[in-house]
Amino acid sequence: YDTAIKVRAILQENKELQDIIAILGVDELSEEQKVVVSRARRIEQFLSQNTYTAKQFTGVEGSTVPLKDTIESFQMICNGDVDHIPEQAFFNIGGMDDVMRQYEELKAKTGAK
Repeated sequence: YDTAIKVRAILQENKELQDIIAILGVDELSEEQKVVVSRARRIEQFLSQNTYTAKQFTGVEGSTVPLKDTIESFQMICNGDVDHIPEQAFFNIGGMDDVMRQYEELKAKTGAK
């Protein structure tokens, strides 16, 4: 329940900041607000979890993620444990193991360390 409240609070604050971003740009946000926006974007990407029924449209195999792992994954995002991972690693992914695997693949493609 606590994790759901944290996720909702981050998404709500991000929604409130969107008007400021649209008018002034991201650069005018405080560092704390930039972190909130960054985490909200990761949450939004993570919510695009791959499903078996969407495979025909996305070409991505679906996966089953236990509820406990999903909650732990959202906790990691909310707590900033994965702030170093680019947003695109969270898109159309099952659990955090998939995010880490995607992150390693992205690093290999870009030659990052």
